[in-house]
Amino acid sequence: MKIVYRRAEFDDMDQLFPLAESLATSFQLNRTDFSSVFLELLKDPNADILLAEIDSKLIGYVLAFHHATFYANGEVTWVEEVFVSAEYRGDGVGKRLMDKVEELSLKRGSKLVALATRRAHQFYSAIGYEESATYYKKTLVDEK
Repeated sequence: MKIVYRRAEFDDMDQLFPLAESLATSFQLNRTDFSSVFLELLKDPNADILLAEIDSKLIGYVLAFHHATFYANGEVTWVEEVFVSAEYRGDGVGKRLMDKVEELSLKRGSKLVALATRRAHQFYSAIGYEESATYYKKTLVDEK
């Protein structure tokens, strides 16, 4: 099984939607808003959408943002979303997606890669991430 890792392109939108929909727990995704956000992210030089695919079928993705900070004396990378289809978990796909994010982050000069998770802490610990903080959120939009 040959897994290809690459940046997202416009034509990936329809295949990416069900993966993102499977990840979402706090909000219900709708195709109209997803399409709009996807197109904006493709144009954003501070966002990376990286994909994993087998035989042109998407099996995973990662969405990461790069931004400047005071606390790190420069740029950091924030991983917002990571998802691998259930049948490919445990095969190293998630690790390889995170490796790709780290490679891009190093090229950009990022000082660290960070993320929040509530369901995958064992995975991130296994690939070298350490717990650092508690995550707080406040939902500003009432999703129905």
